[in-house]
Amino acid sequence: MRIAIGQLWQETNTLNPLATTRADFEQFGVCRGHDLVEQMADVNELGGFIQSMRAWPQPPEIVGLVRLPAWPSGTATAECFEWLRSEFFNAVDAARKVDAFLLALHGAMVAAGQPDVEGAILQELRERVGPKVPIVVTLDLHTNITREMVKAADVLVTYHSMPHVDIFETGQRGAEVLRRMLFEGAQPTTAFCKIPAVVPAENSSTEAVTGIAVDLKRRVVEFETQPHVLSAGIAPVQPWMDIPQFGSAVIVTTDNDPEAARAACDSVAEEFWNRRREYMPTLFSAAEAVRFAHQQNGLTVLSDAADATTSGAPGDSVWLLAELLKYRWPREALVTVVAPEVVEQCANIAPGTQRTFALGGRRDNRFGTTIELEAIVERCFDARFTMTGHIGKNMPIDMGRSVVLRHETNVCVIVTTRSGPHFAPEFFRTAGFEPFEASVVIAKSPCGFRAVYADHAAAIYSVKAPGCAPSDFWNYAFKNIPRPLWPWDEIESWTPTQDLLQK
Repeated sequence: MRIAIGQLWQETNTLNPLATTRADFEQFGVCRGHDLVEQMADVNELGGFIQSMRAWPQPPEIVGLVRLPAWPSGTATAECFEWLRSEFFNAVDAARKVDAFLLALHGAMVAAGQPDVEGAILQELRERVGPKVPIVVTLDLHTNITREMVKAADVLVTYHSMPHVDIFETGQRGAEVLRRMLFEGAQPTTAFCKIPAVVPAENSSTEAVTGIAVDLKRRVVEFETQPHVLSAGIAPVQPWMDIPQFGSAVIVTTDNDPEAARAACDSVAEEFWNRRREYMPTLFSAAEAVRFAHQQNGLTVLSDAADATTSGAPGDSVWLLAELLKYRWPREALVTVVAPEVVEQCANIAPGTQRTFALGGRRDNRFGTTIELEAIVERCFDARFTMTGHIGKNMPIDMGRSVVLRHETNVCVIVTTRSGPHFAPEFFRTAGFEPFEASVVIAKSPCGFRAVYADHAAAIYSVKAPGCAPSDFWNYAFKNIPRPLWPWDEIESWTPTQDLLQK
C-alpha cells in the first residue's frame, strides 16, 4: 500500500498590506519527496502521519509529495498561488498511483483572485484521482472551512486545542481515520454547519479552567471517543479575512451514521451560537497596560494582538514600545520588531555603539506609526532555533539576521529580518534573554502565548492598539464577507439547520 502525504500551510490576513510570495515559502523550508519524509518524521502534523503509519501492523510505503509552508502574512499573489498549485500537482503526478492521500493544510489561505486556496486544491485533487481514493485532511483550529473543502475531502480533522499544542496529535488522529477507512471499511458520512459568527481569539483558550472554548473542546473530544465517530471539530475561524464563505463552523464525521453526525453537529453549533458573546475579551489601552505592568514586581506579559505575527500581522508595531519608553524598568522589558532595514544598518556598527534608529510603520503602513529610538547596539545574532509548544513540535524556525538594541530605560528591542513566533521563549533565549525573568514581555500573539507564559507571569493583559489583527475587527472595513454576520450585524435568530450540509 502507498500513502501520499503533503503539506500546504499558511494563514492569510487580508488586512496586512504585505503580499505573500513564492520567496516566503522557499525561505521557510520547502521540501519534497523522500526529503519530506526524512526531515518531517517528528515534526507537526506530518510527523504525526509518519509515526502513526510506521506503527501500523502492515506499514505502508509513505510517499512524500511536497511541503509548502510560509509564515502567516498578507494575501498571496496570483503568481504565488499558481506556483503552489504547480508544485503540489507536479508532486502528485510524480507519485503516480497511490492508495490514499493524507494532507496537512491550514485551511485559511487566500490568494489574489482565489479566496479559498485549500478548497481549490482539494477540488482539483478530487477531480484528478476520482471518487474512490480516500483524501483525509488535517486543518488548523482557525480554518475557514468551505463547502468545497467538505465536498472534496472524505474527512476533515481539525486541531482541538488553543494554544495549538496538539498539532502532532492531530496528525495522528488523521492517520487513524485513514487506517479505519482502509482496513476496517469505515464509510465517512459528514455533517457540516457554517455559523454566521466570527469571534476574537483572546478568550479562545481550550486549556483554561473554564469557558466556552473549554466546554466546546470537551464536547468534540467526547464525540471522538464514540466508536461510530471518525472526527469532530469546532472551527472558530481566524477573524482577519475579507472573503466570501467567511464564518465559524462545526464539522462531524461518522462511520456511516448520518443522523448521529447531524445531531452532534447541530448541538455543538447551537451551543457556539448561544454562547458566542463569551468570546468577547476585556481589553486595555497601551498606556493602561504598560502602567499596570510597571506596578508589578514579577513578569508581566502584554498581548499585542493587533500586531500578532501568528495572526498574519506585519510585526513592526511600536505603539506599546512608545509607552514602555516612558518608564525605567528594574529588569529588561522585551519588545520585538520586524525591520530588515534596521538589521542591515547595524551590520557595520560595533557593539556598544549608540545610534538613533527609525522603528515601525514601514511594513504596516496602514495602522502603524514610526518612532525614533536612541539605543545601544548590544549584539547581532542569527534568530534560528527549534520550537515546541504553540504552533509547533520540533519545528525549525529561521527569522534571519537580528540585532538587540538596548535603551537607557532597560527596554530591549529585538529586531529581526523576518517574521516568526515573536512570543516564543526559544526566540528570546536565542537573543540572549531569559523571558521568564524579565519585567515585561510583549507577546505578539492573542492567546497562543499562554501555553508557555501562564505559569510564569504575575500578570497578563490583552492590549487594544492599532494594527492588522485587531480584536475589534468588526470596526474595520470588510467588503466581501457574507452578511448578516455577527458581530458586524445583530441577528435576531439563527438555527443550525439553516446552514447545514450533509454528505
